[in-house]
Amino acid sequence: MDGSDALILARSQFGLNIAFHILFPSLTIGLAWYLVYFRAQYGRSGSPEWLSIYQRWTKVFALTFAMGVVSGITMSFQFGTNWPGYMAKVGNIAGPLLAYEVLTAFFLEATFLGVMLFGMNRVPPWLHMAATLLVALGTTLSAFWILALNSWMQTPAGHISQDGVLIAGDWVTVIFNPSFPYRFCHMLLASFLTASFVVAGLSAWRLLKAADDALARRTLRVAVTVAAVLAPLQAFVGDQHGLNTLEHQPAKIAAMEALWKTEKGMPLVLVAIPNEKEKRNDYAIEIPRLGSLILKHDLDAEVKGLEAFEDHPPVAPVFFAFRAMVGVGVLMIAVAWLSLFLSRKKIFPAWWLWVLSGFTFSGWIATLCGWLVTEIGRQPWLVTGILRTKDAVGSVGPAELGASLTGYVLTYALMFTAYMVVLTHIAGKSAK
Repeated sequence: MDGSDALILARSQFGLNIAFHILFPSLTIGLAWYLVYFRAQYGRSGSPEWLSIYQRWTKVFALTFAMGVVSGITMSFQFGTNWPGYMAKVGNIAGPLLAYEVLTAFFLEATFLGVMLFGMNRVPPWLHMAATLLVALGTTLSAFWILALNSWMQTPAGHISQDGVLIAGDWVTVIFNPSFPYRFCHMLLASFLTASFVVAGLSAWRLLKAADDALARRTLRVAVTVAAVLAPLQAFVGDQHGLNTLEHQPAKIAAMEALWKTEKGMPLVLVAIPNEKEKRNDYAIEIPRLGSLILKHDLDAEVKGLEAFEDHPPVAPVFFAFRAMVGVGVLMIAVAWLSLFLSRKKIFPAWWLWVLSGFTFSGWIATLCGWLVTEIGRQPWLVTGILRTKDAVGSVGPAELGASLTGYVLTYALMFTAYMVVLTHIAGKSAK
């Protein structure tokens, strides 16, 4: 094993950690705002049904939040152990942004989470409602700071170099870098859709066991309504994000589309097998000129291919992950609209409940695919144009990295299994 093996193992370990971790914030951000709605409905109506709904989903939130905290802590250690070059080069920017997330978001969540979970009968109703709202605000603030840092790594701005180390020249520009608004909106919508399909899917699964569960019917209707509204909005925001990426990271777009040569009237490649050795697409099915229309809103527009870039990401994983994300997103729109139609008609056929149950974690799949596109599509850069990934890896040997990676795999597999068992148990119980 040589240095390249250590780099691959370090990247694999961090990739595993962030993939496992992102599952839980992507659910809790949206689910926290569902709890605000459920709590407000209970406060407005005084209905014990809304109280039961709130209490059931608070348990799901608490379980998921705990998993996110544990996996987030282990992930943060790797900045020092596996990627010291990253902190040495850009730590003066990354460190404060991560600290802001702890000071404004995590402390807010930690302070009021206990009140939200255990204060229903111990504090005034207005304070309990406020605690629920502040926890939701904390999850959103957490996403704000993390996306600010990650977006800066994609499209760095507002920094200056001092003795070979980057420092912030303008914090506003650092935070609100060119890709941040698009990526922040895209991630928030992904979170709300993830939560919507989890609420709808677990409610449908409950109805398959107890068709007369009125509370599950109510939460199902709420969730599919939100999903039906937000899913097409996500498609629009995703399109705007793509246009921003074309402007600031054109090599990533070229990899996403497996566009090897610069073309006018670029086709849209629906399916293909990218052949990186021969720099072509095998077994491709294309729609002529549609790629240029989507990317530049002009059928004859020129789009730069991979040949135009000295450095570009590996094509196949970015190409396939992007199509998986879009494919799952299209199916989510179709399922959400059909579900809204059937729920408004108060029709709950078993086949539909099975479909919704099958889509329970579709948001996770789409989110993971999106992050693969984002992170692999940035390669070979850790911070675009500033720090290469290979230059940031530490001196930990391949043997130690392999052992710790194996430990992470086994631990996360056990944790995720336990999480799913408890989650389905909570969802399967009556909320009455």
